[in-house]
Amino acid sequence: MLPQKTGVLFLSSAEAPGADTFIHTLILRHLDRSRFDVHVAYSAERPDSKTPAFEVLATIPDVHLRPFNFGPSLTGRSGGSIAIKAVSALAGYAGLVRYIRQHRIRILHSTDRPRDAVSCALLGRLSGAKSVIHAHLKCAAWMGRPLRMAMGQVDALAGVSKFVAQSLVDCGYARHKIHAVLNAIEPGQWDYRLDGRSVRRAFGISDEAPVIACAARMFRGKGQDHVIRAVAAIRDEFPGVRVLIIGRDDRQAMRLSFTEELTALARDLGVSEHIVFTGHRTDMPALMAACDVFALPSLEEPFGLVFLEAMAMKKPVIALDSGGAPEVVEHRKSGLLSPVGDDQALASNLRTILRDAALRARMGEYGRSVVEARFTPQRMAADTARMYAMLMPMVSRERAGVLEGAR
Repeated sequence: MLPQKTGVLFLSSAEAPGADTFIHTLILRHLDRSRFDVHVAYSAERPDSKTPAFEVLATIPDVHLRPFNFGPSLTGRSGGSIAIKAVSALAGYAGLVRYIRQHRIRILHSTDRPRDAVSCALLGRLSGAKSVIHAHLKCAAWMGRPLRMAMGQVDALAGVSKFVAQSLVDCGYARHKIHAVLNAIEPGQWDYRLDGRSVRRAFGISDEAPVIACAARMFRGKGQDHVIRAVAAIRDEFPGVRVLIIGRDDRQAMRLSFTEELTALARDLGVSEHIVFTGHRTDMPALMAACDVFALPSLEEPFGLVFLEAMAMKKPVIALDSGGAPEVVEHRKSGLLSPVGDDQALASNLRTILRDAALRARMGEYGRSVVEARFTPQRMAADTARMYAMLMPMVSRERAGVLEGAR
């Protein structure tokens, strides 16, 4: 007889989907249901709350959804209202512990959002389930004390790249608890056969003009300013070049508008006519189809899902040899990497790519093949399952015995 399925509960306090919830949704969809019974505690101050994040979760087949009040935000707010919300959330924690025990849930899995992480560590202690915090950002001084304490109390930490995993080691967390579970995308959702000419026409760009796409939240660490400087360096050779700068200002990262700062920089460098600020867009495949190369020289990028998206659209990638980017973009194979702070090398890499259509095609083909081979949600879910197995040696031994007996 096969051993009982392992119950897994994901904790998701996000009310609006973000990159972290996107990754966890892929894992949820692709965890092997013959091995795992999958549950999600989603954010709801009232049982009938239906947030945008809930609407996404509700599309996942064979998953048990349970509303949960995560309590107040842990990102610096204070006051009596927080205390009231915290007290009202205590009953929810007691109820969720009962749920965990009733459904024989043995693994809790959260993002590194502070409320998720603290809830994961606390519920693990109260219920006896193993706990995992999934780190989507580099471990550094920005992390508040509640998050740092929670990461020290859980049974495992997963980084979205080897870079993030190593940052957890560098922050002093036990190496044996740390795993790298590299991110993934759904390749089938990125159709490289799309025709990007309609996007070009919408922005007044000719079919012959070389186009660089740069998509990210708008703040200094993403490097959009370095792309503008690189364009200033290459515009004499490529007078028709255009850059699509895609995204909205991240006012949490920068109090002032980075878009306004970039607009001023382009004006000062005399390249305003070459820069198109698209704002926030939801048609990324079409925008990728419209470009010849994707460039994002972001510093210490934790992983770079957008690199995978560009590669899936058969576009070569320009990035920095920094953070998790080298784990995604292979230098001279799927794109070109330059050293941090070397704007001349960045401009040179853009020249190399834009001069050679055959090189762009080769890199694009290779990039797509890598996404299909290494960065699928099936692989990511399998890596997650292996991490769970290391937390549950008894489950692993039982299953190994069953498989051995079946031979």
